[in-house]
Amino acid sequence: MKTKILILLSIFALGTSIDAQAQKLKKFGGLTEKKIGPKTIKVPYTDVVTYLGYAAPGNEDEVKDGKKFYYIYVWVPAVAPELGIRMMSPVGKNKIKGATQSAGYTENAGSSDFFDTYITLERSDIISKDKITGEAVKGANWTVLERNDDSSEMPKQPSGSSYNSLLRYKSEVGDPLKALTAGLYRIGFTTYKTGEVKGTFIAQVAAPIKLPGVVMAKTIEELKKG
Repeated sequence: MKTKILILLSIFALGTSIDAQAQKLKKFGGLTEKKIGPKTIKVPYTDVVTYLGYAAPGNEDEVKDGKKFYYIYVWVPAVAPELGIRMMSPVGKNKIKGATQSAGYTENAGSSDFFDTYITLERSDIISKDKITGEAVKGANWTVLERNDDSSEMPKQPSGSSYNSLLRYKSEVGDPLKALTAGLYRIGFTTYKTGEVKGTFIAQVAAPIKLPGVVMAKTIEELKKG
């Protein structure tokens, strides 16, 4: 009997350790790599802006190809050589200093709900912050620069699956449609499978250089205040 109890306690302790380790968000590395001894690492981004949010059924921004899409708007004030985007759900016990917290996250911070993240990085043709209005955003041309579903670099979800997302995009010189110019961007997110999106999440935008003035917000009104 004692042996069984000890085995069960060991399994429980191991499971708790794996879960805690699995959900710990590490430093965000960019495309530049550096060799340190026998290992090659991705050099961490210099500038990282974090947004904590909560997605709930019924407050999606758009339905595309049968999927419910949510958007986080991002104002990038200067030309960037590269941008990194990553999203993890749920937020769990991760504490990130200086993160912007949405009202939805604040109200649901204790929620255990999470979703299989799928993200896109999109750039609009709006290049002046003064020109950003609700109507302008609705009529803007959006170009999808990159997308990602599952990333093995990201922590596993509580289910044990690698369903969190990460992408890196390098500006293409000479192609105006694919360059990372100053302007209005958005992170689109949904789930890989058609269905409801529900749970807390961390979304981060990062760059290899300092970009003072980057703002992330769920709505255009919040973005303009930032």
